[in-house]
Amino acid sequence: MQNEWIFIGLFLIIAPIIPALALLIPRLIAPRKPNPIKSETYECGVETYGDTWVQFKVQSYIFALVFLIFDVEIVFLYPWAVAFDQLLLFGVIEGIIFILILVAGLIYLWQKGVLEWI
Repeated sequence: MQNEWIFIGLFLIIAPIIPALALLIPRLIAPRKPNPIKSETYECGVETYGDTWVQFKVQSYIFALVFLIFDVEIVFLYPWAVAFDQLLLFGVIEGIIFILILVAGLIYLWQKGVLEWI
Protein backbone atom coordinates (compact mmCIF):
# COMPACT_ATOMS: atom_id res chain seq x y z
CA MET A 1 0.00 0.00 0.00
CA GLN A 2 2.79 2.46 0.82
CA ASN A 3 4.55 1.78 -2.48
CA GLU A 4 1.61 3.35 -4.30
CA TRP A 5 2.03 6.58 -2.35
CA ILE A 6 5.76 6.89 -3.09
CA PHE A 7 5.06 8.20 -6.60
CA ILE A 8 2.66 10.82 -5.25
CA GLY A 9 5.24 11.89 -2.67
CA LEU A 10 7.93 12.14 -5.35
CA PHE A 11 5.58 14.14 -7.54
CA LEU A 12 4.83 16.57 -4.69
CA ILE A 13 8.56 17.02 -4.13
CA ILE A 14 9.62 17.34 -7.77
CA ALA A 15 6.65 19.38 -9.04
CA PRO A 16 7.68 22.67 -7.36
CA ILE A 17 11.35 22.14 -8.20
CA ILE A 18 10.89 22.10 -12.00
CA PRO A 19 9.22 25.56 -12.29
CA ALA A 20 11.66 26.96 -9.73
CA LEU A 21 14.57 25.75 -11.85
CA ALA A 22 12.93 27.12 -14.99
CA LEU A 23 12.91 30.55 -13.34
CA LEU A 24 16.27 30.32 -11.58
CA ILE A 25 18.53 28.96 -14.35
CA PRO A 26 17.90 31.79 -16.85
CA ARG A 27 18.45 34.32 -14.06
CA LEU A 28 21.84 32.78 -13.37
CA ILE A 29 23.09 32.32 -16.93
CA ALA A 30 21.50 35.29 -18.73
CA PRO A 31 23.91 38.06 -19.70
CA ARG A 32 23.45 41.27 -17.77
CA LYS A 33 24.86 44.37 -19.37
CA PRO A 34 22.53 47.26 -18.57
CA ASN A 35 22.74 50.06 -21.06
CA PRO A 36 20.70 53.25 -21.49
CA ILE A 37 20.11 52.40 -25.14
CA LYS A 38 18.70 49.00 -24.20
CA SER A 39 16.38 50.66 -21.70
CA GLU A 40 14.83 52.96 -24.30
CA THR A 41 11.33 52.30 -25.49
CA TYR A 42 11.08 51.29 -29.12
CA GLU A 43 8.53 49.70 -31.34
CA CYS A 44 9.55 47.27 -34.09
CA GLY A 45 13.08 48.63 -34.07
CA VAL A 46 11.96 52.19 -34.80
CA GLU A 47 12.50 54.94 -32.29
CA THR A 48 9.29 56.33 -30.89
CA TYR A 49 8.30 59.94 -31.08
CA GLY A 50 5.87 61.68 -28.79
CA ASP A 51 4.26 59.98 -25.83
CA THR A 52 5.09 56.27 -25.78
CA TRP A 53 2.33 55.37 -23.31
CA VAL A 54 -0.77 55.35 -25.47
CA GLN A 55 -4.05 54.18 -24.02
CA PHE A 56 -5.81 51.51 -26.04
CA LYS A 57 -9.51 50.89 -26.00
CA VAL A 58 -10.36 48.05 -23.66
CA GLN A 59 -13.14 47.02 -26.03
CA SER A 60 -10.56 45.56 -28.41
CA TYR A 61 -9.29 43.24 -25.71
CA ILE A 62 -12.81 42.29 -24.66
CA PHE A 63 -13.66 41.50 -28.26
CA ALA A 64 -10.58 39.28 -28.51
CA LEU A 65 -11.43 37.50 -25.26
CA VAL A 66 -15.00 36.85 -26.39
CA PHE A 67 -13.66 35.42 -29.64
CA LEU A 68 -11.26 33.21 -27.72
CA ILE A 69 -14.00 31.96 -25.39
CA PHE A 70 -16.32 31.02 -28.24
CA ASP A 71 -13.45 29.52 -30.21
CA VAL A 72 -12.52 27.22 -27.32
CA GLU A 73 -16.14 26.25 -26.81
CA ILE A 74 -16.41 25.24 -30.45
CA VAL A 75 -13.43 22.94 -29.91
CA PHE A 76 -15.52 21.18 -27.24
CA LEU A 77 -18.24 20.61 -29.84
CA TYR A 78 -15.92 18.86 -32.29
CA PRO A 79 -15.90 15.42 -30.56
CA TRP A 80 -19.66 15.67 -30.15
CA ALA A 81 -20.09 16.34 -33.86
CA VAL A 82 -17.76 13.49 -34.83
CA ALA A 83 -19.67 10.97 -32.70
CA PHE A 84 -23.11 12.46 -33.44
CA ASP A 85 -24.42 9.40 -35.30
CA GLN A 86 -23.42 7.13 -32.39
CA LEU A 87 -24.93 9.21 -29.60
CA LEU A 88 -28.03 8.31 -27.72
CA LEU A 89 -30.85 10.81 -27.27
CA PHE A 90 -29.32 12.01 -23.98
CA GLY A 91 -26.04 12.94 -25.72
CA VAL A 92 -27.88 14.81 -28.47
CA ILE A 93 -29.96 16.75 -25.94
CA GLU A 94 -26.84 17.62 -23.93
CA GLY A 95 -25.15 18.97 -27.06
CA ILE A 96 -28.21 21.02 -27.97
CA ILE A 97 -28.35 22.47 -24.44
CA PHE A 98 -24.65 23.38 -24.71
CA ILE A 99 -25.24 25.12 -28.05
CA LEU A 100 -28.25 26.98 -26.62
CA ILE A 101 -26.12 28.22 -23.71
CA LEU A 102 -23.54 29.50 -26.22
CA VAL A 103 -26.26 31.21 -28.27
CA ALA A 104 -27.71 32.80 -25.12
CA GLY A 105 -24.24 34.12 -24.23
CA LEU A 106 -23.79 35.47 -27.74
CA ILE A 107 -27.17 37.23 -27.64
CA TYR A 108 -26.32 38.72 -24.23
CA LEU A 109 -22.97 40.03 -25.49
CA TRP A 110 -24.62 41.40 -28.61
CA GLN A 111 -27.19 43.30 -26.52
CA LYS A 112 -24.45 44.71 -24.29
CA GLY A 113 -22.65 46.03 -27.40
CA VAL A 114 -19.49 44.05 -26.84
CA LEU A 115 -19.42 42.85 -30.45
CA GLU A 116 -19.45 46.34 -31.95
CA TRP A 117 -16.10 47.18 -33.47
CA ILE A 118 -15.58 50.93 -33.27
